Amino acid sequence: MSRRLPVVKAREVISALEKAGWSVYRQKGSHLIMHKAGYTSIVVIPLHTHDLPKGTLRGILNDAELSVEEFNEFRR
Repeated sequence: MSRRLPVVKAREVISALEKAGWSVYRQKGSHLIMHKAGYTSIVVIPLHTHDLPKGTLRGILNDAELSVEEFNEFRR
């Protein structure tokens, strides 16, 4: 399996995180905050129309405690 980060838009990330058990907690401006029961951390996703920068996506995956492989499985 590839450990390369895919090029994705914010809506694709939100959909994958929802499949992983995260739910939308609130939104402030152009940022969506997601929460998962049993976790103390939150995940913040910028809602922009362009592709997410790879560093931003890597940070989101770290906050959600997901590997690239797990993320790619939830994208399917």
